Amino acid sequence: MKKSFKIIIYVLSLLGFAAGGIVIAYILLNGIPNISPSLFEFKYSSQNVSIIPALVTTFLSILISLLVTLPIGIFTAIYLSQYAKNKFIIKSVRFATEILSSIPSIVYGLFGYLFFVDALHLGYSLIAGCLTVSIMILPTIIRTTEEAILNVNPLQAHASLALGATKIQTIFKIIIPEAINGILGGIFLSTGRIVGESAALIYTMGTVAKTPSSIFDSARTMAVHMYVLSTEGFHVKEAYATAVLLLVFVILLNFVSAKISKAIVK
Repeated sequence: MKKSFKIIIYVLSLLGFAAGGIVIAYILLNGIPNISPSLFEFKYSSQNVSIIPALVTTFLSILISLLVTLPIGIFTAIYLSQYAKNKFIIKSVRFATEILSSIPSIVYGLFGYLFFVDALHLGYSLIAGCLTVSIMILPTIIRTTEEAILNVNPLQAHASLALGATKIQTIFKIIIPEAINGILGGIFLSTGRIVGESAALIYTMGTVAKTPSSIFDSARTMAVHMYVLSTEGFHVKEAYATAVLLLVFVILLNFVSAKISKAIVK
């Protein structure tokens, strides 16, 4: 029985790798031949369909979304794991995070449009899109941070308190450093979702192909840029090229994230 289960796991794993490999190979074969210098023009036009404005917008989206989400998510996780005593509150927050994490992107997009774009009069803007995405990634930050903190050996915290350290000092000098790998893992997962998001951003950030000069300007991320090019039908080849560049961007992002994680842990 145990051997059969292992075989099933190996077969399913190979199928998963094969499916991912086929997708990547398809993107590379169709996209690499269509990469041209015009894609890297600073300004977008109907002739060059430059990716640079979308690339800048993607960086800004990651930065703003994480700046909004990280303080809320990390401090919520600290409260749940270190301070909260009422089981009803703990279960309610955890239930809410599970519900939020299961909501489809298009529903977030509709909420973001009705609340941020319309009710708050932010219009189609970078800030409206980032606030919407911040809500989307909040459950991931909360749950991964909480789990990372709960997995820290409690004896270390007890020893710190026994030596006269305060609760705050113990959390930020003992617990958080020990849990940093798990916290960074949640941040990297959230970053990946920001990069790949399109449905929610179309309804909140808009699809204007230019580098935003302020947080109230409409813009498009790389994922939205690729979607728009493919649906318009006039620049399908450039859409494949954009997919390759988006894939390279994600790989580089993961590489840099891994280096940052190792540097922080050391």
